[in-house]
Order: sequence, then C-alpha cells, then structure tokens
Amino acid sequence: MDNCTIILEFLLMEFSSIRELQVLHAILFLVIYMVVLIGNLLTFTAIVTDPHLHSPMYFFLSNLTLLDLGCISVTVPKFIVNSLTANKSISILGCAAQIFFLIFFDATEFAMLVVMSYDRFVAICHPLHYGVIMTPHHCLWAALGSWTSGLVYSALHTGNMFRLPLSGSNMIHQFFCDIPHVLKVSSSEVHNTEYVLLATSSTLLLFCFGFLIISYTYIFSTVFKMPSEEGRYKALSTCSPQLIILLLFLLAGIVTVLGPISDTSPVQNLLISMTYSILPPFMNPIIYSLRNMKIKVALRRIIKIIFFPK
Repeated sequence: MDNCTIILEFLLMEFSSIRELQVLHAILFLVIYMVVLIGNLLTFTAIVTDPHLHSPMYFFLSNLTLLDLGCISVTVPKFIVNSLTANKSISILGCAAQIFFLIFFDATEFAMLVVMSYDRFVAICHPLHYGVIMTPHHCLWAALGSWTSGLVYSALHTGNMFRLPLSGSNMIHQFFCDIPHVLKVSSSEVHNTEYVLLATSSTLLLFCFGFLIISYTYIFSTVFKMPSEEGRYKALSTCSPQLIILLLFLLAGIVTVLGPISDTSPVQNLLISMTYSILPPFMNPIIYSLRNMKIKVALRRIIKIIFFPK
C-alpha cells in the first residue's frame, strides 16, 4: 500500500530531535550564510565599481559570484527556517523549485568555468590576439550562453522528474530536496527518459572535460616555457584560482554522485550536503580575494567607504 501512496509533500531529515541543538544548528548556518552572502556581494561590488577590474576575467568572475549566491540561497534559508520552526515538510512545488534552481546554478557554473578556462587559455597562450578574441561583445554572448545552457538543462531534468505523480515513501534522508531521493520515488517511465537525458548530457560533459584538460595543459606548458620568473608567477596567479575553483566544483560533483541515498546518520548527511552546497560558494571569494591583489585593493576601498566615509 505504501508504494501506491501519492506523494503530496516530502519530509526532510532533521539534524537532531533536541530543541537546543536545532536552534544552535540554525544559528551556525545563519552565520555561514551571512559570511557567504557578504563575501560574494563585496566581490561583485568591487568588480562592478572598480574601472581597473573591467576586463573579461573579472566580468566572468562577477557572474560566478552571482551563481554562488544563487546556489547557496536555494537550500540554506529553508534549512535554517526548518531548524528554527522544527518543521520537516516541504511541498512538491517547493521541492521542484529547489531541484530546478540547484541544477540551473550548478550547470551554469560549470559552463562559466569552461568559458573562464578558455579566457585564460587565450590570455596566456595567444596574448597578441586576446583583444580581438575576447571583446566585450564576445564575452557577453559567452556569459549569456552559459546562463541559457544551464536554464535549458535544468528545465529538461526538472520537467521530466515531476511530469508524473510520485509514489512511495516521502522521506528524504537529506536536509533539502535531493535529486537521487526524488528519482527513487519516480515511475519507470521517468527513469527511462532520465537515462536518455543523462547519456546525452554526459557526452557533452566529457567534451567539456576534454576541452578543460587540453586548455590547462597548453596553459601550464606555455607558463613553464616563459623565460621570466616574474612572468611565470603573474600567469600562474591569474589561472591558478580558476583551477582551484574548478577542482573544488568537481569534488562537489563527485560527492553528489557518490553520496549515499539510504538512511545514514544526520552528521554524515550534513557533511555531504555542506561539501556540494556550501563549500564552493564559501571558498570561491576567499580564493580570489587572497590571491588577487587588484580585488584586495578594490575591497579595501569599498570597506573604507562603508565604515570610514570621512
């Protein structure tokens, strides 16, 4: 009879049944969310307001900060509210919205990282042609293409997952609506369509991975051939943050795919969810701010204006 029950809402996992721990848990994640929010907003503001940062690399970075803000805002606020109110439920519509925006922001971020790797490839391997290839017009179209591809990819997957009624157990052993848990209660027809979509998208992802590997192979090959040590350091300082962010993003993707969907401990599920929903948005502004002198100067200027206007 359980398999015949139509799901109208999902029940999310709670961190603890002890009220004090629930409140402490909510406060902790509220602090993390505010730090991520402030860090990414400051980085975005620095890039937009500083004329020295109006170049293709920083234009793509500003898009990345917006994606990080969107990604963490999909899950964490609901997560905090549920902990404070001791409410575990989420509607089907809310679950579909969470999955849609999670896929949308993650897919767009991956496409943006591919575009950013191409930008560094042209800047380091073909510097004389950089101004011709990476024009503002081309950069705008590359960014729009990334956002559009993420939107289409997300719409296809989310539309397929929720086009038929869900039946079975409505328990989700995670702190937000996760794709494997929803597919677990989907019909066989949805599974078949999803396999086709995944096979098609996997082909495109493999092509993108191949492009990334080739790009960074050429980049590091060119960097190590530079006669000037200062030139090598400058080139590495511009491409290494993007490579670190890409590796962090891939780590989050691996955890997402290989993470358990069974009833595991709340602490384990919390660590898994933090790895791919909180860690990348938290680390990205830190990686760029600590390794980029221009952004640090722009951030100091903004902080001066805000706290010491005189």
